[in-house]
Amino acid sequence: MGVAATRGCDILPPFRVTSPGRSMKVMINGEEKTFAESMSVEALLTDLGIDPRKVAVERNLEIVPKSTYADVAVGDGDRLEVVHFIGGGC
Repeated sequence: MGVAATRGCDILPPFRVTSPGRSMKVMINGEEKTFAESMSVEALLTDLGIDPRKVAVERNLEIVPKSTYADVAVGDGDRLEVVHFIGGGC
């Protein structure tokens, strides 16, 4: 599969690397979070204590396929929406 198969997702590498001593800011569900460096979607979720198997992620208005969480880079200025799956019923 080529890059076109990712539907616009950035594949690692390259990361949008922040300058030394400079942190990156990412908007997650409308809340600004600061991180020391660029990372994958999977690493970001793990850093936040979120089980990647139980969420859907949208990065900059595009759905990130779960199979690419380890390969898709999150960088400075990205906007993420993370949706948790909730079970239940009557």
